[in-house]
Amino acid sequence: MGSRIYFDHSATTPLDPRVFVLMEPYLLDDFGNPSSLHREGRKAREAVETARAQVAALFGAAPSEIVFTGSGTEADNLAILGSIRAGTGSAHIVTSSIEHAGVLEPCRFLERFGVKVDYLPVDSYGLVDPENLRRALRPETRLVSIMAANNVVGTLQPIAELARIAKQHGALFHTDAVQAAGKMRLDVNELPADLISLSAHKLHGPKGVGALYVRDGVELNPIVLGGGQERGLRSATENVAGIVGFGAAAALAREEMEEEARDLVRLREYLLARLRATMPHAYLIGHPVKRLPGHLCLGFAGQEGEVLQLLTALDEAGVAVSSGSACSAHHAGAPSEILLAMGFDSQRAKGSLRVTLGRFSTESEVNRFLEILPRALAAPGLAAARDDSPRNVELSVAQARN
Repeated sequence: MGSRIYFDHSATTPLDPRVFVLMEPYLLDDFGNPSSLHREGRKAREAVETARAQVAALFGAAPSEIVFTGSGTEADNLAILGSIRAGTGSAHIVTSSIEHAGVLEPCRFLERFGVKVDYLPVDSYGLVDPENLRRALRPETRLVSIMAANNVVGTLQPIAELARIAKQHGALFHTDAVQAAGKMRLDVNELPADLISLSAHKLHGPKGVGALYVRDGVELNPIVLGGGQERGLRSATENVAGIVGFGAAAALAREEMEEEARDLVRLREYLLARLRATMPHAYLIGHPVKRLPGHLCLGFAGQEGEVLQLLTALDEAGVAVSSGSACSAHHAGAPSEILLAMGFDSQRAKGSLRVTLGRFSTESEVNRFLEILPRALAAPGLAAARDDSPRNVELSVAQARN
């Protein structure tokens, strides 16, 4: 079978070996606690602050505006729960109907305590209409939280415009940039966001470390209380090796992002062109242009309800892909809330195949995948469900053009 093909980079990315080399000393020899005053502690503190500056540089931010967390989800929680305390019933939040659970669940939690939340609809590409945000704002709106890029369909939101609308109203603007950070340019000197969440393991850094950008002057309440680390916003002994890896990964992303994005777009479009030529019942989900560089979300007409069988067949053939967010794998087989929000019926909403390329993906792997995919789709149960009717062929062409 040969080596496995890993096309699930939106779930997690492999650790860049250059990052591991820089992390290794802090896993073995340089193990000091950065809150300690002795030499070992001071060395650890210096490493943390170097990484803070590297992460800040990815956004054009000041190092003092970066708060390290345990994950992107924790960063989302700090942004939302830190902005609006439970029990402040007069507060109002605006978010979208296709956010990651790290945003939706804190919003739902606050609703239980009287906070009002509006969930903006999206169009068939997964885009939020800025005018819908403008209409949703109220005098009591404190926070707007709209993701930079969707984790399932890859669509990029017009966050600069959305942020400007929120700021004109006087509300804080938060964006979950976990999928976007390191893949597209985000500069806080041009983007009027107050809060930005990101995660190391989505940009070839380690798991278990995230960060929240907090614009200077924005006040948050901590959600993890204790010894007062991270400006009192995230108490706990810092994960020094993880933070060092995050900083290294951010520095590499900043340096290589433009070239890497061009390579990923080329591979993505090559894969998509071959699919259109050989599999007319395949269709693209999400915006064809306003999408993450290496991200494809695909449907196969008539076979949507068999996606779990397809994933199993691909896995057995040596290909790792997913049907959506890895964070929602325990709901596998259920219709995707994101696709339902985009107007898909319950059957089609079960059937997306997320193919996400990354830094180390190659054209050879894409070609092997294109050989394996038709065989997987031709498995007995899947082949019987296939729909090659003209309606679906036209759908594929129409999605490709828009």
